[in-house]
Amino acid sequence: MELRRKRAYDSASAEDGFRVLVDRLWPRGVSKERAAIDLWAKDVAPSTALRHDWHAAPDADFEVNAERYRAQLAGESAPALQALVGELRGRPVVTLVYAVANTEHNHAVVLEGVLRPLLN
Repeated sequence: MELRRKRAYDSASAEDGFRVLVDRLWPRGVSKERAAIDLWAKDVAPSTALRHDWHAAPDADFEVNAERYRAQLAGESAPALQALVGELRGRPVVTLVYAVANTEHNHAVVLEGVLRPLLN
């Protein structure tokens, strides 16, 4: 399986395969048609409190917030994560779609790292 990441504000393409929105909130200003989302996995997105902390200082506290998010995925969000793994198994290409502007320090990067070993 090929696992990718892409911003919700970038154009969807056929090469994206199965598109999964991994944000708790729908991306502002993006229509459902333009987003071309196959699955909205909001229950695996960071909690509201963690999302607020992450946006307050996205680069400075990346590792701290990433570790908190991994703990959330292993704890309260574990059932949602396992359900997502079940949905993604067997799909040749999956693109994790997110809204945040920072493409290197965001929760989709962390989620991708968590998903990779679970999907192989």
